[in-house]
Amino acid sequence: MLLHMRTTIRLDDELMRAAKQRAVETGRTLTAVIEDALRQALAQREGSAGRSPRLPMSRSAGTLLPGIDLDDSAALLDLMESTDAPR
Repeated sequence: MLLHMRTTIRLDDELMRAAKQRAVETGRTLTAVIEDALRQALAQREGSAGRSPRLPMSRSAGTLLPGIDLDDSAALLDLMESTDAPR
């Protein structure tokens, strides 16, 4: 069972300096600081994957303008592309 993998990565110089400084400030190894940061970044991404994005709502949410038929996609496309579309 592989517990650790040695690899080479290229980091921005300023990012590396900041990571080394964090390691010194917290009394941890550079490896530990980078591992924790990567775990946190991956956990945040995984946590947001299950949530639906918030969609903007209009003041008249749930109501349609007169003459709009959501079942007629061609008419909707024409309306969206027209320059005199109701707003």
